[in-house]
Amino acid sequence: MSDIQQTDVAVIGGGPVGLATALLMARGGLSVTVLERAPLDIWSEPGFDGREIALTHHSVRLLEQTGAWAHIPQAVVCPLKEARIETGSFRHPLTFDTRGEGVDALGWLVSNNQIRRGLFAAAQYMPNITLQPGTAVQTIRQGQDYAAVHHTGGQVNAKLVVAADGRFSPTRQRAGIGAIVHDFGRSMMVCRMAHESPHHNVALQWFDEGQTIALLPVNGMASSLVLTLPPQEIEALVHMPREAFNAEIMRRVGNRLGAMRLVSTRHVYPLKGVYAHRFTARRLALVGDAAVGMHPITAHGFNLGLKGQDILARQVLAAVANNGDAGNPAALRAFERQHRKATALLFAGTNGIASLYTHDGPPFRQIREGCLRMADRFAPFKKAVTSLLMDRQPSTP
Repeated sequence: MSDIQQTDVAVIGGGPVGLATALLMARGGLSVTVLERAPLDIWSEPGFDGREIALTHHSVRLLEQTGAWAHIPQAVVCPLKEARIETGSFRHPLTFDTRGEGVDALGWLVSNNQIRRGLFAAAQYMPNITLQPGTAVQTIRQGQDYAAVHHTGGQVNAKLVVAADGRFSPTRQRAGIGAIVHDFGRSMMVCRMAHESPHHNVALQWFDEGQTIALLPVNGMASSLVLTLPPQEIEALVHMPREAFNAEIMRRVGNRLGAMRLVSTRHVYPLKGVYAHRFTARRLALVGDAAVGMHPITAHGFNLGLKGQDILARQVLAAVANNGDAGNPAALRAFERQHRKATALLFAGTNGIASLYTHDGPPFRQIREGCLRMADRFAPFKKAVTSLLMDRQPSTP
């Protein structure tokens, strides 16, 4: 075993939220060690995983602040001009756009792997960040003055441990923190489809009978398809020959964008929402999906993850400036209060919306249609939702 390493903050999990946490902490003057299970080649150059992330204005500012935005090619950033929500064959969509907002885009769509690459590139050049790939955490001892993280390469002693290791976080489980787990009984398939008709930078969320479809615009004549179905139906689609798959997708989307063809690999994710009972313990904080794993129906999961680590970084850096302790209990309690306030109602509301819009019995169809009609006519509601989608609040100075 190597010598014991000393650091201010140990981040477990080198995904986007973990790396963003490391960058904000490091830019505040703290030493940070990031422990990631994946080998270096996969961590630094992650492959396409099908997921397109709808970044809010606040998230883009945070990525700029971390230095990651400069490493994301602008050719892969697609502005989102309008969002449409439809249900069944009811032709009265609920639309959200930027009219009256003084900006050109609701947000920006960027592939998840491009965001990961940008954050890794920024982190590897920060002198007070230590990146440790191929490292599996074995145990964590949370003491009075520091936490000892034992891993496959040795030991790290940190004033604060940040769990950013996913919605089924082993770190959360080791700390004895339970979680609400909502299994929606559905799987989500994501892939990229080229099409003959332009998308006009409009994102569509369509709740059809027996399926939920999202078409998210990417640059060029292509969109990211997000299809939600029972797991066995998704499994059949994933293994369907390409030509048959193209025909089946065109049938499912009602030929909205003309001829379509698959231009990427297909990826499947189970739909499970997770909300941790607590976001903190002694010298431990949960961020990203380890704290709150959202249903993707409102496209807020990644943005909430970035917002959560931003709150944590602000509280920790203030505590260090005040008393020198990155694991200050009062700072962690303040982070938990603020992050719970930002996520609890949204998590519950998202689960409710997902349940309402994935049941096809007669009462649910009528309720959905009525809700869309009323919501589209109620200007204050549309303005409030547009503001939520854009999230233009200032980031950490």
